[in-house]
Amino acid sequence: MRMQLIVISITLFFLVLIQDVKAQVRKLASGFQSDQSKRDSTEIEIDEYVRPDWKTIDMDFLSSYYAQDGNNGAVTGGIGTEQLTDFTQKMSIRVPVTPSISLNVDGGYDYYSSASTDNIDNIRSSDSASDMRTHGNIGATFELSDTRTFGFRFGGSAEYDYISINGGVNAAFSTKDQNTAVQLSLQAFIDKWDVIFPRELRRSSSVTTDRRNSYNGSIGISHIISKRTQVQFQLEGTYMNGLLSTPFHRVYFQEQDAALIELLPDSRTKIPIGFRLNSHLTDNLILRTYYRYYWDSWGMTGHTAQIELPIKINRFLSIAPYYRYHTQSAVDYFQPYKEHTLSESFYTSDYDLSALQSHAYGVALSYSPAGGLVKAKLPFMKRPAFTIKSIDVKYSHYDRSTGLKADIISLGIGISF
Repeated sequence: MRMQLIVISITLFFLVLIQDVKAQVRKLASGFQSDQSKRDSTEIEIDEYVRPDWKTIDMDFLSSYYAQDGNNGAVTGGIGTEQLTDFTQKMSIRVPVTPSISLNVDGGYDYYSSASTDNIDNIRSSDSASDMRTHGNIGATFELSDTRTFGFRFGGSAEYDYISINGGVNAAFSTKDQNTAVQLSLQAFIDKWDVIFPRELRRSSSVTTDRRNSYNGSIGISHIISKRTQVQFQLEGTYMNGLLSTPFHRVYFQEQDAALIELLPDSRTKIPIGFRLNSHLTDNLILRTYYRYYWDSWGMTGHTAQIELPIKINRFLSIAPYYRYHTQSAVDYFQPYKEHTLSESFYTSDYDLSALQSHAYGVALSYSPAGGLVKAKLPFMKRPAFTIKSIDVKYSHYDRSTGLKADIISLGIGISF
């Protein structure tokens, strides 16, 4: 049903696109003449571009459907189904308070159905077969000057076995000519588990804490090399402590048939370093490239490279195919099913922590006319009450060397008031 809703939304996107093209053709045929006196003030119409002022409220809606399958479920010790579907709805709002202060709010939910977590109880269609995660954040952005901004945010999320609260601050500085900018960010996530063990291990298993804390800092430097080329460098650092293993992941050993719960160190440091280069190859073709190197204290290293080629079909419509390659080494504590020994201090059979290579590719379609896609006017109002600014559709396919395959399709709509 959720997949059908997205398909219907995408179909409506193309219908609106076709209607807009027809409207533009009619406009050209009539010599761009219109009789304003005959327009109904409540009609939906394509209109001329009106530059938004600081009072404009911006809203973005995102819906996505994700489906995956594989045969290395961590809940069952590295074997068994990884089947999962997830439906996401998210909304973000930017509300201007003054010309230099804006309020930012976002929230939404993820509803998932998972055959993998259903195996926590070894009972088909148990309580762990599906769940909903809800989340929300609120923050503010302050433009201190033309070259300096500051912001903060706080929020949280919750699902059946997990509650998280977060907070963060960010700042941005740029040179007077706007050619170079520096972005700084600090965030903290304070999480609490409702610890759930596999059914057969609930009397014999225990953990030392039900908390998990994460602290993240990043710095990004972007520079405009020329009118057509921009580069960006980004360095991040994350420190985590607390319960970093997942209590309902089973691990099987060479010496016995019975499983134990996954056990991992109680701290982890992550350091990714990224580089971007964006260039307008022609007036209608853009090259976007990205590379990231990753290291962490558990022994994993990784490399990610991505290329995207947005193509402008016309002033309003663009299509952007992309490809991403990722490779990583395994953490020091990973072994497949039945390859761990009882002498090991830490152990996991979660294939997300294994050595792997993955390929992701897809295409995004964006339609954003200069004057907005659709406008709605209300009686006694000179300007539109709201404008649908843009519609974006994206499809991606993911395939990794462990056998996991996934597909995601998403629809985004931008609206201003």
